[in-house]
Amino acid sequence: MDARDLVRSVKVIGSARGRRTVRAAWRRERVDAAGLPRSGPERARVPGLAEGAEPQPGGGVVRFARSSLRVRVAAGGAVFCGWDGATPEPSYALAGSCPEVDQRAFLEPDTEDGWRVVSERVTVTVSRHGAVAVRTPGGVVLRRELPPRWWEPAAGPVEGARPRWTQRSVVAPDARCFGLGGRSAGPRLRSGTYRLWNTDPGGAFEPPDDPLYLTMPVQLVVADAGSHLIFHDNTWDGAVTLREGVEGEGSGHDRPGRCEVRMEGGPLRYWVIVGAPARVLHSWAQLTGAPALPPPWALGYHHARWGFGGEREVRRVVAGYLERGLPLSAVHLDIDHYDGHRVFTVDRERFPDLPGLAADLADDGVRLVSIIDPAVKAEPGNPVYDAGVAAGAFVRDGSGREVRGEVWPGESAFPDFTDPRVRAWWGEWYAERLAQGFAGVWHDMNEPVSFAAFGDPTLPLSARHALEGRGGDHREAHNVYGLAMARAGYEALRELRPEQRPFLFSRSGWAGLQRYGGTWSGDVSTGWPGLRASLALVLGLGLCGVPYSGPDVGGFTGSPSPELYLRWFQLASYLPLFRTHAAITAGRREPWEFGPEVLEHARAALHERQRLAPYFLTLAHLAHRTGAPYVRPLWWRWPRDRALRDCEDAFLLGDSLLVAPVLEPGVRQRTVRLPRGRWYDQATGQAYEGPGRIVVDAPLSRVPVLVRAGSVVPVVGERGETELEVWAPMVGRTGGGVLISETGDGWEEPTEVRFTTRMRGERVVVEREGPEDVKYAMRVRGEAVGLVTP
Repeated sequence: MDARDLVRSVKVIGSARGRRTVRAAWRRERVDAAGLPRSGPERARVPGLAEGAEPQPGGGVVRFARSSLRVRVAAGGAVFCGWDGATPEPSYALAGSCPEVDQRAFLEPDTEDGWRVVSERVTVTVSRHGAVAVRTPGGVVLRRELPPRWWEPAAGPVEGARPRWTQRSVVAPDARCFGLGGRSAGPRLRSGTYRLWNTDPGGAFEPPDDPLYLTMPVQLVVADAGSHLIFHDNTWDGAVTLREGVEGEGSGHDRPGRCEVRMEGGPLRYWVIVGAPARVLHSWAQLTGAPALPPPWALGYHHARWGFGGEREVRRVVAGYLERGLPLSAVHLDIDHYDGHRVFTVDRERFPDLPGLAADLADDGVRLVSIIDPAVKAEPGNPVYDAGVAAGAFVRDGSGREVRGEVWPGESAFPDFTDPRVRAWWGEWYAERLAQGFAGVWHDMNEPVSFAAFGDPTLPLSARHALEGRGGDHREAHNVYGLAMARAGYEALRELRPEQRPFLFSRSGWAGLQRYGGTWSGDVSTGWPGLRASLALVLGLGLCGVPYSGPDVGGFTGSPSPELYLRWFQLASYLPLFRTHAAITAGRREPWEFGPEVLEHARAALHERQRLAPYFLTLAHLAHRTGAPYVRPLWWRWPRDRALRDCEDAFLLGDSLLVAPVLEPGVRQRTVRLPRGRWYDQATGQAYEGPGRIVVDAPLSRVPVLVRAGSVVPVVGERGETELEVWAPMVGRTGGGVLISETGDGWEEPTEVRFTTRMRGERVVVEREGPEDVKYAMRVRGEAVGLVTP
């Protein structure tokens, strides 16, 4: 029992649910004792010496005395490496079938009895002992993988089983690592061990709590020599141990950075993508799928609460926003709107006419979003449970018994989303949500969670899953459970309402989640550390390919001070998912609950978010097309700037805006590190030259936002029309921007116009490329005295 177990046990003592969680934990332990293979003596294995190689399209196979390594370069430049016969498929991460190979890549002998695969963007060398080096076309080593090591039963291989393994690697001393999914202490991953196991932390979290709900074996490594992404395509429990390098400042005592990946089973296979960060994320999106495009309303402001109580309270809160002139796009209903917490039901006493409520809110431009949990109350007479039993939809143990867990509705069964039949069955139930008037869905508790007084709060590790027909247990299925549930929901919404883009976000997931929607912070604690973690999570997830995310404004628990709430609100107004949310026991989250001053400044933040709606929609389309996150670290375009690589308290919103949120109490001025170029203070118009550090005002009324010189930022004008803010470029340099616009929530091809800016004397010249029928106004900002549009 660890500290979390102790806290969990203390919380549940004396309650009926607490006693049930004790029984559930003991039941899980008994099931695993009977269903998991017993551990015994093991022996280590390494590849041994190379014995030969076989060229194949896009690369080849190098054979060793006790293993083999397949190296294959995809057409987009991504490199696949698979040991022990591992191939790219089957994979939950890949979008569709395996990408075509690069026919120009070839395998040839290298020096010292090794081999190398040469392609346009990357060269991979394999030593005679099994070390693998990833090099730039110029020969610079970006990453060196040492020969892997497997641990196998001493009695011999077990049929159908994969041994656990370890792979160690070395990167440059100056390298910085980012990613691994949602990490509260990020976005830069410092020396330490990071578990790869999606986990409900059992209450509110803050740095350095780890792991959290959405882990991924995806690292983006940035160094002077170049950037690369490495993805270990393995869904089992594991851990990544990092040790940051140290440079000897010319003394010759550099210590390289080190990484160790340990997996408890599954294939040893990985992908490497080399290039500038934008190119890397583009290739990653090509490999794992384009990010889903949210409908425009999902880029507005959302209000959620666990504990609305009923329809009257929802109407009161929405009326509060409307009466005060506060923009509101959506209201989210948590589990308390269900009948006894049973999924796909409605509490008719609290919500006697949910479709009518949804229609009335829609008249005011406000959508309803429904929470959906995977656990189904195991109760005969519950239509969802009865249908699941008839369909054989629920996870079972090795003896064929239905696996039960303790969740909000009580004793519950869990659909096996790794079975295509079950995904289709589950998706049919989303028709009930649409009939109730919901416009989008929010998946929760899908790590999956089963409350337990001690031990891991999830299903038994021996629980059986379909795994797309291959068969396996929860050790392999756990991390992709939320991803497969997201697929079920997304595909159902597309089928049930084909004319509209689905809106879905999920607490848990895995590599490829972006294909179906986004995510959010989960139950971040109320406090300044929770505020800082909110930014870290959004940045880290974006670098793993999930661009749409955001925190619970104000934290999930507790009552934030007016200043903390406002600073959280201001930060979130520049993040993709802008949502307030809180626990049933927490304080209110409506802006007017924190006094007139906070209300005034929150109103300004909401109107600024509304003003930037065309910019956010453009960023959403660019993310869908290129994989580039909306929210980017400051080093995004300057990965060789070491000072920017260590900056974690500011971010870029697209290419044009630099946002410097206030993350500490009492701050009214703050230091901002600028990338190179000229940057304008959005509030004052003051110009600053980067790179370097500046001090800017950060009054309670706003957070500092700087705009890159030459930018064209699409906004909503005073009359509601689309307007272009043109910020004067530097003399002798060009700038630009893009406007992507659409008229609805469907699949129609949007309109795109690109702009280039330059100075002609003291005037700004703006050139456009795109349809001539797109109309907009222009307003020049910065140091220019005029505007020219040829």
